[in-house]
Amino acid sequence: MLGMSQMTVYRAIAEGSFPAVKIRGRLIVPAKALAAMEDAATTAQGVVDSADYVPPSTAGAP
Repeated sequence: MLGMSQMTVYRAIAEGSFPAVKIRGRLIVPAKALAAMEDAATTAQGVVDSADYVPPSTAGAP
């Protein structure tokens, strides 16, 4: 769906540059964050930085 490997997504989450929350040991990417990134990419007709969608208080804490 994202056009990148699963391991790349896990690494980005671990370094705090991709939005996710941990619930009962599972990493969950909020649908609202994906929708916001999709809307921004469509509007800009290009790529967006996923780190812009990570809340400052959770950056680097998967």
